[in-house]
Amino acid sequence: MAQLASIATLVGTGASIANNVAQGRAQEASAKAQRQAANARLAQLQAEQESQARERADTLERSLATARARAGASGTGSGDGSAAALASGLKEDAAEAQADSDALFRQRMAVGRSSLLNTDGSFTSYLRAGQTASSALRSLLD
Repeated sequence: MAQLASIATLVGTGASIANNVAQGRAQEASAKAQRQAANARLAQLQAEQESQARERADTLERSLATARARAGASGTGSGDGSAAALASGLKEDAAEAQADSDALFRQRMAVGRSSLLNTDGSFTSYLRAGQTASSALRSLLD
């Protein structure tokens, strides 16, 4: 009768270990899918950042060209006086906007990164399988 109990314990342990391993594989697949989605999102954010930077640079060039044209049309030089101050102000505004955008981009990128402290559960299922096997062996040895 004791031998049947030992066999039942081994069968139950085997089923538990198989279940834990299957859970581990499912969690690994889920974690991989989440990483791929996060990487795709980060690539999208980076592409948006680059597009916005190009757009800001183009807008700055058009604004500077317009300011130079207006200064030239009014008879003042585009490199001195108020025209130069206007151009300098436009460049400073564009640099500040780019710095703000870069800071926001860095924050968005940091949010997308997973911490090493965040567990995805893939290793814990294997630990549980090992614990189950060791407890079964202990019960058999007792």
